[in-house]
Amino acid sequence: MSLEIILVFSILVASLVLFFTNWVRMDIVALLVIGTLAFTGLVSPQEALSGFSNPAVVTVWAMFILSAALYQTGIAKIIGRQMTRLAGNHEGRIIATIMLSAGTLSAFMNNIGVAALMLPVVMDMARAKGISPSRLLMPLAIGSMLGGLTTLIGTPPNLLISYALDEAGHQPFRLFDYTPIGIVALLTGTLFVVFIGRHLLPRRETLTKTTGRHADELSASYALQEQTFIIKIKPSSPLKGKTLEESRLRAGLGLNVLSIIRNNITLLDPGPTSILQSNDKLFIQGRVEAIKAMKNWEVLQADHLGINVKELLDSELYIFEANIHQQSPLIGKRLQDTEFRKRLGLNVLAVRKGDTVKRTVLHDIILESGDLLLIQGPIERIDILENEKQITNIRKVDKEALTAFYHLDEVLFILDVKSDAELFQRAVTESQIGSAFGLTIVGTFHKNKELEAYIPGTTIEAEDRLLVKGSLEDIPLIQGLKEIEILDEHPDELRSIESDDIQIAEVVMAPRSLLSGKTLREINFRKKYGLTVLAVWREGRAHRTNIHNMPLRFGDSLLLYGKQERLEMIDAEEDFILLTEMVKRPQRTGKALTAAFIMAGILLPVLLGLVPLAIASISGVALMVLTGCLRMEEAYRAIEWRSVFLIAGMLPLGIAMQQSGAAAILANTVVENLGQFGPWGIIAGLYLLTATLTLAIHPAAIVVIMSPVALEAAVAYNISPHTMMMAIAVSAASVFMSPISHAANLLVMGPGGYRFSDYLRVGIPLTLVVMAVSMLLLPIIWPL
Repeated sequence: MSLEIILVFSILVASLVLFFTNWVRMDIVALLVIGTLAFTGLVSPQEALSGFSNPAVVTVWAMFILSAALYQTGIAKIIGRQMTRLAGNHEGRIIATIMLSAGTLSAFMNNIGVAALMLPVVMDMARAKGISPSRLLMPLAIGSMLGGLTTLIGTPPNLLISYALDEAGHQPFRLFDYTPIGIVALLTGTLFVVFIGRHLLPRRETLTKTTGRHADELSASYALQEQTFIIKIKPSSPLKGKTLEESRLRAGLGLNVLSIIRNNITLLDPGPTSILQSNDKLFIQGRVEAIKAMKNWEVLQADHLGINVKELLDSELYIFEANIHQQSPLIGKRLQDTEFRKRLGLNVLAVRKGDTVKRTVLHDIILESGDLLLIQGPIERIDILENEKQITNIRKVDKEALTAFYHLDEVLFILDVKSDAELFQRAVTESQIGSAFGLTIVGTFHKNKELEAYIPGTTIEAEDRLLVKGSLEDIPLIQGLKEIEILDEHPDELRSIESDDIQIAEVVMAPRSLLSGKTLREINFRKKYGLTVLAVWREGRAHRTNIHNMPLRFGDSLLLYGKQERLEMIDAEEDFILLTEMVKRPQRTGKALTAAFIMAGILLPVLLGLVPLAIASISGVALMVLTGCLRMEEAYRAIEWRSVFLIAGMLPLGIAMQQSGAAAILANTVVENLGQFGPWGIIAGLYLLTATLTLAIHPAAIVVIMSPVALEAAVAYNISPHTMMMAIAVSAASVFMSPISHAANLLVMGPGGYRFSDYLRVGIPLTLVVMAVSMLLLPIIWPL
């Protein structure tokens, strides 16, 4: 085995490990593959970059745009709605209609786009028929993927397989060469789900026949009822006259105020500027423990206790100064995003920018090169930051500097923890009390002993006294939160917070959302959209606390509360899909016929063999924009760049596998182990291997890796390459067993309340059914 082959196998194995573990994004892995192949000389620089000009890649991004044009002109929705009207009331018939509708659209549209398009339609159907969404949404995803099998342009793996054949000197697959096996697979898969698969699906909370999901129904799904309660503002409370934003109920305690009951009148969805009045009753969603914990606090001024704060600063509190390194990765980050406290147990007590010193509410400060940080913590942990070139020039700070320059003594007070210390510590950890009020525990008087430096994570015990840094101006507000009265009364159901204008609704992150990876706090969700996020549904369970610091992921469902006009506005956003059609999105239906003619016009010459598909697709994109079916900005956004970079980056690996002989070695290994079962044993073995890889790897990447192996195996055993490659294409496109490797599965995971095991339960037998159908049809349609 040559050095080149060893390097290729090393890159291949490393890529598969990264794909399976998801330690690095798939598109980044593909770009790393390009660089590694070029630097090691396994491919030339031209070959390393050839993926970006490959006709398959060009066709893939062009088809994303053409699919968007069919959506924007309303063609896809018209077809989908007409077909779903035939559904009837029987669950099996409804599932069959959904799958066949999605499959029909996916033959000529991107299947992820089809799933996103039909998601609100299917949710509305579930409401109208009183069926759980979990019974319908996975069949929607399956139907869209099966439909992609029916044509050359239905899914990227089909295109990649065809172009791989062409580059190997074989006749490429034509537009409808996939259709015979694809249609039978779609029909067989639909019958399986209707008669067997639907009984394996979970049953989430059933919906009533209404125009929208009522609050009490959503409450059951998200378990909101467990975390709702009523509090009362006392006449003497410092909160009286404050706005909701100033009260910091939400920012500090993570509590959502759903309504205010004032003089027996209920004010729904109060905004940040709503002013609190005495005897107001606030209907709250959140953790009541946050308020109960504050009742165990006693805020005390140090001088009232006869304690000299300046003298306390003589204690060993491990306080140091350090500058932000010129090349620090912290530059441009907010202080709360540095994770100093979470990762290393360090507190930042102040930030100096030039001549200005900021001592309170530091979490939103943007760090810049040269900023001076006042850090508290063990020096060995601070040294870690210096070794990572995050900070530099560390030096200890004496009492004189802490008082004369930082005036730290002016922002220190004493906090007494009474009986339930565990509740206090949990509340501080799980709520936003610290960041909202700028509170930082500096030291502890453990059981009235001498002051000791506090290290985050240290256990706090009952009757401990804490030396806390914070704004003294906030002490009355903290006292007001302490004095909140928790009432025993409770509304019968959450339905009481809805009206004609104010509703609860669900949205799901759209496939190409620009907000993925950002937190609700970072995008300032409440201020931007005017809606309250009550919960986030992710991977089969609801998250209701500390959700504003959770990075959003594609496939997350968000439970929203607010005015209908605001919900309609978010429905028009490209980043979210509202799971009920409250208002029709503006579409260019007047251009529907034009878009249909353009689509037919580019496919006909391809079918006749007059123009390559890539050239026809690009021409179609230009015509769609020129005729006003699509704006260029929409065209750019329609492209799933992650898939484009993934395919373009992995194609050079396929070249390296062929040129180095690595593909031939793998093919010979397959033939040696499976050759005893004959040619169909080899084909079945490669089919199963490809299907197994779909558990964690994007289908496009699988096809790029498997194509050279399949072609070499076909040569080694004298099998028709078309038969072998058709089997690989069907297997790679049948991504039924995992939500990870296909966006259509991930899209329905949140709204359907699915877990990973649900995909395995339905996907494994369905994969075997489609495999059996393929193995029966291949000898007839694509003989050896």
